[in-house]
Amino acid sequence: MKKIILTGLVMICLLMLGGCSSANKESSSANSSPVSQTSTSQSGNITVSQSSVPQSSDEDPAVSSQENSQDTSTEEVSEGSKTLVVYFSRTGEQYGVGNIDKGNTAIVAGMIAEKTGADSFEILPQEDYYPYTYNELTDVAKQEQNDNARPAIKGTVPDLTGYDTVFIGAPVWWYTHPRIINTFFDRAELTGIKVHLFATLSSTGIDGSVRELRQTYPDVNIADGKRI
Repeated sequence: MKKIILTGLVMICLLMLGGCSSANKESSSANSSPVSQTSTSQSGNITVSQSSVPQSSDEDPAVSSQENSQDTSTEEVSEGSKTLVVYFSRTGEQYGVGNIDKGNTAIVAGMIAEKTGADSFEILPQEDYYPYTYNELTDVAKQEQNDNARPAIKGTVPDLTGYDTVFIGAPVWWYTHPRIINTFFDRAELTGIKVHLFATLSSTGIDGSVRELRQTYPDVNIADGKRI
């Protein structure tokens, strides 16, 4: 009888040990599962990142998630801030250079647009009566200044709604900008927009153009110009 009881107790112990071993295996398997990983970010929010693809030893899934979030917000800020580059440029004979196939101002405008990610708009005259020879062009430019002319722009001026910064560039003709730049100022709604002027030139500065445009358009926020 004692042998039967002892045998029964041994069997019960064996069954209990087997159950504990199975439970430990299940617990270990759950903790090492590659399907998901729970981590706590610095802000205290608990994030669950799928990790079916093994992570490198030096990469923290929580940090990676935060970095991706920051990248997205940066893109949203960039898209919300819009910049436009407006320019008037000429080819033909240039002082001290000779004939060129691409205007100097157009080249600089392209550099600014590439650097800032801005949109571009080229001012084209509706009637292109400007000579390609230097001396004749200077005569026309001087006459436009004397007449305070407003040469017509080809096409429509872009809608500036949503833009907060506009670069406006042109060559310097007779110490100031071509009169077609005034035409753009007259037609464009620049109120509330930061305007940066730039000019391509050989010897004279851009200060005269900046001063004149500020006097003519006092409601426009015109920054100091850049001569190139």
